[in-house]
Amino acid sequence: MKYSEIKELSNEEIVARIQDEKATLTKLKFAHTVSAIENPTRIKNARKVVARLNTELTQRKAKATSESNS
Repeated sequence: MKYSEIKELSNEEIVARIQDEKATLTKLKFAHTVSAIENPTRIKNARKVVARLNTELTQRKAKATSESNS
């Protein structure tokens, strides 16, 4: 998921997407622990997507807080 796609999502969609991606990441880690998965870079990519989503959500919250304090 590209950052431009993330910016188009609403806050509720971002939170839902974070939960989905974390679940996917957990499943990938478990599958990799049991037996090596075909493409281990999927774990790295899933982790990065979660980080991107969290970053965007944090930036939105910080922006909302700074606007309300002004």
